[in-house]
Order: sequence, then C-alpha cells, then structure tokens
Amino acid sequence: MEATEITEILNRPISQQLLARDLTRLAYVAKDGTPRCIPIAFTWNGSEIVMCTTKNAPKLPALRKNPMVALTIDTEVHPPKILLIRGRAELDVVDGIPDEYLQMNGSYDMTPEQRVEWEAEVRSLYDGMVRIVVTPTWAKLIDFETTLPTAVEELIRQRAERLQA
Repeated sequence: MEATEITEILNRPISQQLLARDLTRLAYVAKDGTPRCIPIAFTWNGSEIVMCTTKNAPKLPALRKNPMVALTIDTEVHPPKILLIRGRAELDVVDGIPDEYLQMNGSYDMTPEQRVEWEAEVRSLYDGMVRIVVTPTWAKLIDFETTLPTAVEELIRQRAERLQA
C-alpha cells in the first residue's frame, strides 16, 4: 500500500475520531507461535501509534522476534466504525515514564487530586517503560456506509454480475 493512500485513509474524519479513542487491540505472534490480541492504551501522534508497556511485559520478547503487528480500533455501536492498521513495532526502552503514557491515560474520569495520586503511584512503580511505536504500512477504514469489509464488497460485486446475466 502506498504511503499517500495510507495517509488519505488515516486523515478521513471517521479515522481521526477512531485515532482519538483510548484503546486499540494489538495483535502479534507470541513466542510459542500462537496469536495474541490484547487491548492496550495508545496515542496517535499524527504519523505513529504509540503504546507503552512495562519493561517485563511478555509481549516484548515476541515483538523482538517478530515485530509485525495488526491493530484494530473500533466502536461499540451499530453500525460499527472500524479502523484496521498493520505495521512493524519498533521498541524504545526509556527511563522514567514516557509523556505518551501520561497523555493516553488522560481521558479517564479523575479528579485533579486522583490524577496527582495516580501519577505519583505510576512514577513510584516504574523506573522505565517500553514505547511500542507502530508506523502504519497498511490501513483500512470500514464504516458500513461508504466502505465495507473486502469480502462483503466481493459478494456485492458477484450479486450485481448475477443480476446483469
């Protein structure tokens, strides 16, 4: 997929709404070769999806072995809005708490006092974290109004051909 096509998809208003959500589902291949799909907080910086995790997270050895990942960001209403992204995870070990981690947890309802307590707890628990950075190499938006899953698009095309015959 060309970079311009990815940018066009990610810049659509529905994509931008989805990229502003709190959670994505990160799919990767575990060390034992089986698939994993986990919910994880993220932030979109305009060109990359950034997720943060503990330095001892089980997903890190798996991502070092096979950095290819898929992400799903979607809604819980009908019809669903779904943004599918594929890319390569780059791992960045950092000292302290990455700014992105504090940003991506900023939308939860907390009083200012709770926020101060939460941040102090985070800073006392983690001496560092790992940023998982994914630059999209493929993207698809499914909104069930202007775009559909590829298999459904194919069925519609086949039906139209049958009706024309």
